Amino acid sequence: MGSMLSEILHRDHQVIEMKGTVLAITSVTTGLAFVCSYFGDLAMNNIEQYFAVVALIFMDGFFGIIAGIKREGFKTYKALKVVKNLFAWLVILTVILMVEIGFPEASFLSETIMIPFMVFELMSALKNASMAGFIKHSLVNDILDKIDKHKGERQ
Repeated sequence: MGSMLSEILHRDHQVIEMKGTVLAITSVTTGLAFVCSYFGDLAMNNIEQYFAVVALIFMDGFFGIIAGIKREGFKTYKALKVVKNLFAWLVILTVILMVEIGFPEASFLSETIMIPFMVFELMSALKNASMAGFIKHSLVNDILDKIDKHKGERQ
């Protein structure tokens, strides 16, 4: 009788441990699903901004890698900078959008921070495309001269 009671208590203890493990796994999974669904919704509601960042960085990286190959050969660490740069700007964009959603008064942040980045990336892509031989140097100089007219004419 004593061994039977001990066996029942042991089984009950195992069931309680199993229920605790299932509860812990379910809680963690639910929390992760919530976080992932939040970021998924954020990305889908602002997909154009994410695509713009990805397109700009990949365009600049594409022309930069080709220009680098022509200049000094392929360098893996320089090509990986494209991925690092992409990840950094996607994180920055995500945080900016979260702040804008959380604080509607800060709705100007994405334009204030991202527009200068986009202009810089476009200029970098133009320069890299010129160095890679896709665009004539004179055309890039004309574009830059029209942007910086206040500086005067090129000598």
